[in-house]
Amino acid sequence: MFSVVRGYNILIIVIAQYLASVYILAHDKPLREVVLDLNLLMLVLASSAVIAGGYIINNFYDSEKDLINRPQKSMLDRLVSQNTKLSFYFVLNFIAVVLSSYVSFRAVIFFSIYIFGIWFYSHKLKKLPFIGNLTSAILTITPFFIVFIYYKNFETVVFVHAMFLFLIISMRELTKDLENIKGDLAQNYQTIPIVYGEKVSKIMLTFLTVLTLIPTYLLVNYFNVGYMSYYFYFSILFLLIFIFLLWKSRSKTHYLILHNILKLIIVAGVFSITLINVDLLLNRI
Repeated sequence: MFSVVRGYNILIIVIAQYLASVYILAHDKPLREVVLDLNLLMLVLASSAVIAGGYIINNFYDSEKDLINRPQKSMLDRLVSQNTKLSFYFVLNFIAVVLSSYVSFRAVIFFSIYIFGIWFYSHKLKKLPFIGNLTSAILTITPFFIVFIYYKNFETVVFVHAMFLFLIISMRELTKDLENIKGDLAQNYQTIPIVYGEKVSKIMLTFLTVLTLIPTYLLVNYFNVGYMSYYFYFSILFLLIFIFLLWKSRSKTHYLILHNILKLIIVAGVFSITLINVDLLLNRI
């Protein structure tokens, strides 16, 4: 079940939500107040439950496709029956609604819409080119949006950080489509690589890479991101390597390497948030 809900991904998202709260969204509040905020804890736990449920329903609909794309993981996931997965899916969503009700009725509405959005994406939208990729990227950053709304921080730097993350995640989704093209084709998924071809997909990925330079330039030159600027330089280097390898890629293994490069950039970005102000932790305790 840990494999089905991708517990390692959820752990990274929890860490990212807390670090983003401490260093970006609530940087003017005392550290203890943010970390011990019960409302924030409820929102983070509710997000985790919904995301875990999302992985389950996605796994449920993609079970045949994953046998082709990820045979080893698929065999492990099949140790849990489909009925057990669905039961766990409904329990997790119920828990998410209960936890969010502690914060406010608006939080309940938000998470109810989020749950429906994940189901609708898994059931219908993910099979469509462009719409599937866009929806997936939006759903991925939604857990940060709820924390952003909670703290009501509308500083420009927040939106620029979000733009960078959104672009990297969009690249990752398109790279996953290239990686999974065989299974998608067998299950009649109309992804961008299938409908428009690999060359068009590579052109789009190159264009998205160029677009990431915009928020990167703004964050390094116009906002105080402290030592996190080194992370953005590191990201540019790896994105250049990504583009170089992209145009030489021909097989699933090649695209898997590209996918892992983007995952490395995302995970490194989560922990690099602490570099915004190294002294912040000590000064705010």
